[in-house]
Amino acid sequence: MTTSNLYLQILEWMPFVLQGFVMNILMSLLAIVIGTAVGTFLGLGQLSLNFTIGMPSKLLTQLFRNAPWLVLLFYCIFLMPYQVNIAGTTIELPSWLRATIGFSFPVAANFSEIVRGAVKSVPRGQWEAAEALGYSRKATLFRIILPQCLTRMIPPWMNLYALLLTATPLSMIVGVEEALGRTQAAVQAQSDSRVLIPMYAALLAMFFLYTWPINRLSLVLERRFRTK
Repeated sequence: MTTSNLYLQILEWMPFVLQGFVMNILMSLLAIVIGTAVGTFLGLGQLSLNFTIGMPSKLLTQLFRNAPWLVLLFYCIFLMPYQVNIAGTTIELPSWLRATIGFSFPVAANFSEIVRGAVKSVPRGQWEAAEALGYSRKATLFRIILPQCLTRMIPPWMNLYALLLTATPLSMIVGVEEALGRTQAAVQAQSDSRVLIPMYAALLAMFFLYTWPINRLSLVLERRFRTK
């Protein structure tokens, strides 16, 4: 097989691999939404003065933040049911959805720390000034502190999403048809060792071209918000 024919065959496989990359993007977007929502509650829970709320929030955050992503992924894949019955209706839970839920746990834990760190970065004097004006702790948090924290949380949140996307190929191990699995299938179908490096280089380029602008934008926003 000539070099030109080799690269033509690689190009023929690209739509197949790109369809898998769409699955990576879909899982990452859904996981970041779920993780952000849950992580917000965990982060605010860590700041609670109530021991019954604060301690469990801290324990869950540290547990899921320091657990290997692959272990959490295996737990969700093999311990979650393949289908659930709700009001007599059977709902299937495909592998990609269970894998997405598995990715949501470490995302939630990391975003919980982002929320906690952002709130803690606000000078203590603002809490004291709000208290002197008669604001309750809850009103101070939601009306004064959190609005300032939004700009501080956006850059690390974007970096967290980029990290999440690069972790989604782990789902190949549990049978999800994403970009890495499809690349491996394409390489095996070609039965030519020369396609190995170009195919995986193309896969690397897909992830790089998607995540690099996100990382650059997060740096720009971080510098912009830092000056305010």
